[in-house]
Amino acid sequence: MDALVMCGGKGTRLESTREKPLYPIAGEPMIDRVLAALSDSAVATVHAAASPNAPGTRTRLERDERVRTIETPGEGYVADLLAALESPAVSPPVLSVAADLPLLAATVVDRVLAVYGGQGSLTVCVPVALKHRLGVSIDSRLESATHLAPTGVNVVGATDSDANSNQRKSQPMHVSYDSRLAINVNRPEDARVAADFLAGPGTRAGVGADANEDENGVSR
Repeated sequence: MDALVMCGGKGTRLESTREKPLYPIAGEPMIDRVLAALSDSAVATVHAAASPNAPGTRTRLERDERVRTIETPGEGYVADLLAALESPAVSPPVLSVAADLPLLAATVVDRVLAVYGGQGSLTVCVPVALKHRLGVSIDSRLESATHLAPTGVNVVGATDSDANSNQRKSQPMHVSYDSRLAINVNRPEDARVAADFLAGPGTRAGVGADANEDENGVSR
């Protein structure tokens, strides 16, 4: 399966002059961390949806041999995702990944690919309680299960309506308890939490929780 990295955000909530994908966590831009995880995973080809909102990100991506850039209008996440899916270079199902997941790892990506059943779409979410425990922001919840929050990682199926999968009540879900999927960096405090995890021990407050997810993970 190919991957599509969504990296058109302005990052205004980060209170920084840097574009969101280029915001550094422990000295490394988030987009570089995400691309490294995808490059080491079982993903076939990595595409990146770049928009006019992040021209510096686009320039950086065009110099990176690990990724193929797709231009999108910058009119919001769903609009950009639909635009990217219309590109002849992208064939669903495709793994969509937000560029604000600096703790993403190849093992996490491969677990999502293994969970995917091969049909339709898949929403990957985490418990809201986990995000509370980590001290990171909660910007959205699933309409069908308000105790769950989307992670920014999904498998998008072949139909356009699947693109807005976080709002589809019948959408198959995989509930993860892995903190690496719970830390989306949208605000300065999120960035501090992510940097703290990277600076700490290898396993901390759920980071590296792949082994536990066999017992606690829920797919339906």
